[in-house]
Amino acid sequence: MKSKLAFLAISALLTFNSCQEFDFSQIPNPSEQFTNLPQIEDNSNKVFVLVHGAWHGAWCWEEVVPLLESRGTDQVIALDLPGHGEDNTESKYVTLASYGEAICEVLSEIDEDKEVILVGHSLGGMAISAAAEGCSNRIDRLVYLAAFLPRDGESLLAIDGRNPRPTVGAALFPTPGDQYSLSVNPEMARGLFYGDLDQEDYEAAVDRLEPQAIAPLATPIHLTRANFGSIRKFYIETIFDGAVSIELQRDMQQASGQIKKVYTLNTSHSPFYSAPEELTAKILAASHYDN
Repeated sequence: MKSKLAFLAISALLTFNSCQEFDFSQIPNPSEQFTNLPQIEDNSNKVFVLVHGAWHGAWCWEEVVPLLESRGTDQVIALDLPGHGEDNTESKYVTLASYGEAICEVLSEIDEDKEVILVGHSLGGMAISAAAEGCSNRIDRLVYLAAFLPRDGESLLAIDGRNPRPTVGAALFPTPGDQYSLSVNPEMARGLFYGDLDQEDYEAAVDRLEPQAIAPLATPIHLTRANFGSIRKFYIETIFDGAVSIELQRDMQQASGQIKKVYTLNTSHSPFYSAPEELTAKILAASHYDN
């Protein structure tokens, strides 16, 4: 069954996607956009849990974690989803449900009186949505960063099928020796994820990319109004995104009908590297928005 799922997922990705050029010279220099974190209200009761996307790990938040910690937050947690980073779960056992369960396990260890802000990047949007359905009582709000924002019954592949500028599929190939995962062509990763990074930062990031289990990409998610629908949601969009086009990001925001406020970054898909201070400011702003 899983072998069939893998075949269908690969076929869908290659069908939906083709390699398209993106002019990253349009992206403003992040250092010219933003230089200092603004003064924000008291954060002492807030816990930020940061969830990475596909082919990444907790390592991608390494510049954002200390910035959030410097703002007087109670705790900042960047976790590795199953099969990513330091988690050695085999890809054949990695599912969308296991992503949600892993997040809920982390949240269960946080004091119940804390305000938990769950931030998901890219595929991490599916993961935090699964967690929201599984342990909504432990989450104060959800923040989607250039992330997949599903409705009930949708899979990541189904959502990406609406992308007017698909790019990712053309960069993927079956991981050698592992029929349950896909890998990214490192030569194409810059255009997808890191269009506004300098060469040194790009090389450091691309060297850490790892295979992505297929099942979380292809599995439809089940969401209810009572659980997922009860949590406040915010979206941080990335204008010059080479992986999740701004058109698709805005399509998801509109289709959801649940986004309280949208924040905009003039960056590529990975602002945690290209504009960490501005990203931190947006995350903090979302954590305090009460309208």
